[in-house]
Amino acid sequence: MRNILISLVVATALLASTAHSSESTMRPGLWEVKTSSDLLKLASQIPPDQMQQLMSLAKQNGFELPPIRDGAAISSVCITQKMADQKSPLDFLQNQSGCSAKDASHVGSKYKLNFVCANANLRGNGTAEGTFTNPESFSGRTEFDGVAQGNPVNEHADVNGRWVGASCGTVRPAQ
Repeated sequence: MRNILISLVVATALLASTAHSSESTMRPGLWEVKTSSDLLKLASQIPPDQMQQLMSLAKQNGFELPPIRDGAAISSVCITQKMADQKSPLDFLQNQSGCSAKDASHVGSKYKLNFVCANANLRGNGTAEGTFTNPESFSGRTEFDGVAQGNPVNEHADVNGRWVGASCGTVRPAQ
């Protein structure tokens, strides 16, 4: 279970970073990104000690596991003006998760990318795609097929992002 949840965290980061490719259609500032899936609905069944292990494992892989409630993980993401102006996803994926984006495209309000994860804990391929409904919201879907710590993973998630405000407060941009 925890191995599959980590792949969802990776997919969430990938989709959130695709928002950076929006050629100034995305407002810089604090964004809330909500990821929903059938798998995340099972998170409430994980005992607290195992959830703590999951959080530690995610942190070892470069991620802070967001709170999971009612089948959804909600993350706060800080987007700088530079990120909003970029035409391709950040190097964050490669540096933090061992995943790399390929074939990223942004046409009009739609974005899409393929990604490959190749590290000791996570190997496989995925896609992330979606649409900006306006400069302050997007929705999309991620899919991942691979292996997480030796366990097969074939998972999808729905992702929605909404702009919260111009100030990121204590949330730091991805490095």
